[in-house]
Amino acid sequence: MQVLFSDSFVDSLKKHSSIKKAVQKKVDMIIQEPIALGEPLKGNFRGYYSSPVKKNFLIIYLYCGICRKKGDDEIVRCGDCKSSPDETIRFIDFGPHDRAYQK
Repeated sequence: MQVLFSDSFVDSLKKHSSIKKAVQKKVDMIIQEPIALGEPLKGNFRGYYSSPVKKNFLIIYLYCGICRKKGDDEIVRCGDCKSSPDETIRFIDFGPHDRAYQK
């Protein structure tokens, strides 16, 4: 499994360092079962998944194999999509629910 973290995810984690351990635990769980723990998003976020961390914090991520299988790669358009293996998880963003969907 290849795991990638966006700059935005890393920056948000630094900003909300008080829940860093909870985020790490959730990231580990997502890596083990990316589809079972995530909720597929719709609309402008089609192809992405979200998973709650604490009350109103969530993680937004992509699972490349499922993105391609559903044809969402035509919408998401990652720059290195063709060179990424299906077993790649991209952690895109993390933060409070109301702000995570604004990016």
